[in-house]
Amino acid sequence: MRSMTGFGSASRSEKGLALRAEVRAVNHKFLQLKLRLPDELSALEAEVEVRVRERLERGAVNLNVSLDSAAALAPLELDVATAQRYLQLLERLKQELKLASPVTLDDIARLPGVFRSAPDSKAVADARAALLAVVDAALDSLAEMREREGAALAKDLAARGASIAAIVGRIRTRMPTVVRTHQENLHKRVAELLGPGSNLAPTDLAREIALIADRLDVTEELTRLDSHLGQLGALCAKKAPVGRQLDFLVQEFLREANTIGSKCSDAEVAHAVVELKSEIERLREQVQNVE
Repeated sequence: MRSMTGFGSASRSEKGLALRAEVRAVNHKFLQLKLRLPDELSALEAEVEVRVRERLERGAVNLNVSLDSAAALAPLELDVATAQRYLQLLERLKQELKLASPVTLDDIARLPGVFRSAPDSKAVADARAALLAVVDAALDSLAEMREREGAALAKDLAARGASIAAIVGRIRTRMPTVVRTHQENLHKRVAELLGPGSNLAPTDLAREIALIADRLDVTEELTRLDSHLGQLGALCAKKAPVGRQLDFLVQEFLREANTIGSKCSDAEVAHAVVELKSEIERLREQVQNVE
């Protein structure tokens, strides 16, 4: 099990190229990815995105790759022809305006196009392996942190599951008493209302008692909760991402708890259902952190 939150970083120097990658991840229902690469390596963004999506299942992920020096990828070049043309135009402008100040090197160097840099396609191609390597290393670092947090989450989910199982056991133990008490109360009320001269057939009374017992029967819900607890344990032990499955499972836990609460009006069971819902809510909050 892995958490969705984490941080990873890595650096790599190769062939005069110094790269650093940092990746941050927080909770998100799906995988939301934001990449920022140096302009000189922007052509490789699609490939990097595929790389990240192969490694991560869920989370809001920000990956930033920085380049300490772009000189190896985009060497600076001097356009002498452009500089000469600027000089001619500036000299002409000086004469037209009858200015005495000379045209300096600084004046020309600051003009656009005199110095320019263009990505070296061969150098960018050579940098591809270094870029993917530093991204992989940062993702490894992120995965290590996510797994450490995931181990703590798995322990907490197991504890929540044990608490839910204990409450389910209390409800199961209580329910026969609830049904028997309702049947006895029904007998007493019928006897008081109808009196000795009543013509109510015993079979009719038996049928009403059976209907009450059926309405109070939560055996099916308790059995499904047992099944959900088994699935919870199995999912916590899986190596693959299970966050979405856990999301669905928590909804099923809550559905069964609500059904038990609506079927049974017994005070003790009602208190147990409140506790059950509280534990399920704690479970839900932790599941939101699971990849």
